[in-house]
Amino acid sequence: MTIERVAVIGGTGDEGFGLATRWAAAGIEVVIGSRETAKAEKAAARLAELVPAGNVSGAENPRAAADAQIVVVTIPFSGVPTIYRSIAEHLPDGAVVIDTTVPVQASIGGRPTHVFGVWEGSAAQLGRSLLPAHIKMCAAFHSLSAAALSDRDAVLHGDVLGCGHKEGKEAVKALTGAIPELRFVDAGPLENARIVETITALLIGINRRYGIDRAGVHITNLPE
Repeated sequence: MTIERVAVIGGTGDEGFGLATRWAAAGIEVVIGSRETAKAEKAAARLAELVPAGNVSGAENPRAAADAQIVVVTIPFSGVPTIYRSIAEHLPDGAVVIDTTVPVQASIGGRPTHVFGVWEGSAAQLGRSLLPAHIKMCAAFHSLSAAALSDRDAVLHGDVLGCGHKEGKEAVKALTGAIPELRFVDAGPLENARIVETITALLIGINRRYGIDRAGVHITNLPE
């Protein structure tokens, strides 16, 4: 699968901007979304300076979502209801939405190493409940360090666990493959997001204990 354009909702934050930077460097057109058009355009201008050859633009979240068949949502858990409702009616028919949200308590003032239960099962499932039936929902990219993504000289290592809609996971696989040295691992249906999302809190704790900022995951003994 070839990805020509991706919208990164919440692309002004560290994680979203880091992913946008990597994909722009890979030749994918990137639309950075934000609640404010000016903020999105400012982030796009900064990204254009980092990746001069990149095709980058910024727009308010609904417009960014409307302009791409692949939409990656990189927002704090506290913003899920508001952001998803704002883009729901603007998403193209059959669009793939990839959620990277983690329900860590830090999003509501708690500890980043602790997660809380979500009634729907996971942040991704909560987002899915707010979108039209035609959307192909996935969850992925939770194990990638924002610090490593933002470091243009850093080579990322490890696996990206993607779960959700079967066709949507092809988009996750293509976006993962656009970043050198990363590998896509099919983590099953969207229901497994409740497991995958919590890995982030685990990695944050490991980073703190070892004095690093980019621990990741690797699944062993998979066929080549």
